[in-house]
Amino acid sequence: MALTVYQEEDADPGILRDVRVAVIGYGNQGRAHALNLRDSGIGVIIGQRPGKSADRALDDGFDLEPVGEAAAAADLVILTLPDESAAGIYEQHIASDLREGQTLGFVHGFNIRFGFIKPPADVDVVMIAPKGPGTLLRSLYVDGKGLPALLAIHQDASNRAKETALAWASGIGSTRAGVVETTFACETETDLFGEQVVLCGGLTALTKAAFETLVEAGYEPEFAYLECVHELKQIVDLLYERGLTGMRDAISNTAEYGDLTRGPRVITDATRQEMKRILEEVRSGAFAKEWILEYRAGGVRFEKLHNADVDTLFERAGRSVRALMPWLASV
Repeated sequence: MALTVYQEEDADPGILRDVRVAVIGYGNQGRAHALNLRDSGIGVIIGQRPGKSADRALDDGFDLEPVGEAAAAADLVILTLPDESAAGIYEQHIASDLREGQTLGFVHGFNIRFGFIKPPADVDVVMIAPKGPGTLLRSLYVDGKGLPALLAIHQDASNRAKETALAWASGIGSTRAGVVETTFACETETDLFGEQVVLCGGLTALTKAAFETLVEAGYEPEFAYLECVHELKQIVDLLYERGLTGMRDAISNTAEYGDLTRGPRVITDATRQEMKRILEEVRSGAFAKEWILEYRAGGVRFEKLHNADVDTLFERAGRSVRALMPWLASV
């Protein structure tokens, strides 16, 4: 099936210049969306609880309102809240004041896909999900470029939901690159799978296992870290910029031969079967239920897992390596 991709000529950002836009949450994504929309000539208010994020929004020159008041006053309400807390904030501060004709916007499909948020039938429900962190969304916009994004429509009560979503995508700069039409389910399931199997879970487990293998064999931890972690950046950058064959064209023949002959010994049939089990946990909602229950129970297991690597040999070696590059201190 051919992809539907929208670009600059498909969007009318002027649609949003005469309406009220509220960005709920001022974290990594919220700040980037708010700044980019404002720089595109769109009026934005911020709904945010007191704290560091609220202080930053004020420093950036935004009007700040309680979450419920900001949402009630807006025509387009963009939720950029963490997956785990969004449903509770929505129920407590937003749901009761939603009115016919509003548009509820999401930057990730998690809460709609798994039913933690159930909007009323008379509002539009759309998603613009940039394919990268807010910091990159912002920096590319400032440079006159754009970060690709996904677009999905869950409810189109007004028959204008896609127009609104495209105007939003244009306002944050994503139509400069391309906005790909999808569904809430597809975005959510592929995003969670990618995070768990490659981008976060798979990558961290692989680098730690390789590091430990070298250290156990008697190599210095710093050497192991340089080889298994530090050099990752050049390979990831090559993949990002040139694709798989382009990356292989840029590395040595020795490295490529090792890639082609040894990589399949690391990613075995057993690994692929585990990937399929993880995908099924995502698609069935088992992972989402597990994560939300963990959050609502106080996150004790999550905190323990989060802290497990803080003072390991892996992290100590990393600090030693990064100390050789003082310019990284500001990153």
